[in-house]
Amino acid sequence: MNNIKKMFANKMGAKMKYSVHHNFILLTFILILFTGCATFNAQKVGPTTIMKAQEEIIEDQLLDVGILVFESDKFTEEQAKEEHTSQEIRKAEHHFMPYHLKNTLQQSSYWGAVRVLPGQTESIDVLLKGKILESNGEQLILQIDVMDATRKTWFSKKYKSEASLAFYSGNRAGEKDVYQDLYNTISNDIATYLMKLPPEEIKNIRTVSKLKFAQDFAPAVYDGYLTEDKKNLITVNRLPADEDTIMTRLLKIREREYMYVDTLNEYYQEYYANMWPSYENWRELNYEEIKAIKKIERSALNQKLIGALLVAGAIALNAGEVKNTGALQMGMILIGGQVIVNGFNVTKEAEIHSAAIKELSESFGSEMQPIVMEFEGKQYELTGSAEEQFKHWRELLRQIYITETGFDLDISLEDNEKTTSEDPE
Repeated sequence: MNNIKKMFANKMGAKMKYSVHHNFILLTFILILFTGCATFNAQKVGPTTIMKAQEEIIEDQLLDVGILVFESDKFTEEQAKEEHTSQEIRKAEHHFMPYHLKNTLQQSSYWGAVRVLPGQTESIDVLLKGKILESNGEQLILQIDVMDATRKTWFSKKYKSEASLAFYSGNRAGEKDVYQDLYNTISNDIATYLMKLPPEEIKNIRTVSKLKFAQDFAPAVYDGYLTEDKKNLITVNRLPADEDTIMTRLLKIREREYMYVDTLNEYYQEYYANMWPSYENWRELNYEEIKAIKKIERSALNQKLIGALLVAGAIALNAGEVKNTGALQMGMILIGGQVIVNGFNVTKEAEIHSAAIKELSESFGSEMQPIVMEFEGKQYELTGSAEEQFKHWRELLRQIYITETGFDLDISLEDNEKTTSEDPE
């Protein structure tokens, strides 16, 4: 009889242990599931010194670089809250980061002209596209895609850098950013690819970009000069004559486009300079807030986990039908419940910090008003409409070409009048 009682007690004890173990695994899985976050498979950047050309590069081997204003995905308020930033900040960063990258590339001395572009153009040798995957003062993750005029992709990479408090000292506008190591790494990767190109291929890229511009403005004249292979890469089929007067005029028009973009970049520079002190301060404050929040959230998570396990243990005692555990069970539930409540109270404190970050973001965003530029008696805004103005300017250049040459009359008088009527006052 005693043996039977021992067997029964052992079975009930094993059942109770299994129940506790099962609840522990289940609770741990749930907590991990709900506290997880999105991650990116990105190259983590460490301390990096920028590579600089050791000798002057001859002019016909210099490639011009265009950096498009960084891509804007749909960035909801909920996503902004999760990243500890705001929609206003992200909008400002789309212009700030390309301009700092332009400064970094110029420091390397590997390139011709480096310009920030408000929109796509056919007249650039190397095109760089960027996308902000995460940015909040603690961490920066960028997607960078680089291709040349022949549509050959140089590389497509994700870069990741995590800041520390030491990153927020000794920075200088236009020279050293909190994430300068990341910008240096991007610059080095592009320069490394460039150095592997033979001189003939560099000259070919320059020729293709010139012919693409000519074909875009005068397709009837330069149709067939370029061809596409099976991989959609562009190759030169034939070259214009040295004395081609139409090409001479088109190259002058391309210079006018460059002049406009250079003027536009002066306003980007002003926007960047005005944004620098506010953005630098916001990132450092945001970094400190995020660190505080993470510390609080870790404390809250630990308290919730302990509380949940205490409650699970009490339930397991009941499931085990072990006698004389009523007081212990009630005590575990009360203590566990109180710990869980404390955990949620701490989380509430984290939400207060999040609200402070939002207030900082909104305050900063209010400083980032559109910059109005004046060009030949007309005013343009460096906002989303900058791309529209850039397109309009190219249309004006097309009209100039038509007026000067009489070729490619694909814009009717009615279209011209419509375009003129839509000019900003």
